[in-house]
Amino acid sequence: MNYWLILLVGMVFVAALVWFGYSRVNAGGEAVNVLRHTMTDINGDDIPLSQYEGRVVMIVNVASKCGFTPQYEELESLYQQYREAGFVILGFPANDFMGQEPGTDAEILEFCSLNYGVSFPIFSKISVLGRNKAPLYDDLVSRRTNPDHGGMIKWNFTKFLIGRDGKPIARFGPATSPSADEVIQAIEAALDNKSEHV
Repeated sequence: MNYWLILLVGMVFVAALVWFGYSRVNAGGEAVNVLRHTMTDINGDDIPLSQYEGRVVMIVNVASKCGFTPQYEELESLYQQYREAGFVILGFPANDFMGQEPGTDAEILEFCSLNYGVSFPIFSKISVLGRNKAPLYDDLVSRRTNPDHGGMIKWNFTKFLIGRDGKPIARFGPATSPSADEVIQAIEAALDNKSEHV
């Protein structure tokens, strides 16, 4: 009996070492183009995100009943300020945190338009956590596909900045204002980098 227990513990230990080594190797990889996905917009149309390659993109998981919901106004202002320079914001409603996005797509669109005058692209409601996580967010949170800025989404209004080549270049937490100096500086630096898109 002791023999089998020792063998089992040994196998678990070896498996853990192999997995740890695999994770470390892949964590140091190169970021992938996260704009390789097709997503459904809030009107029900399939949109290849590849159409945004060549622009600087901010991807944000949004919600209508969150303490950070007023960031919609700042996001719209940011979009208006830099859109002509090649910047776009993509909003992805998600109901993963305390049920703070309970509405239908039609209700979300009406809320964003009436309350904040949102004109940047909003997509159909998705999940950014767990088993049903959208493939786009698989790429964004995985340390394998986004080694520098991956990690689980912890709340609404997490902001990923994507370079002209479709690869993540920065990440800002929910509490970071879209108009914060660090955000503005990152956007302007990315817009200035014309050679990023290949």
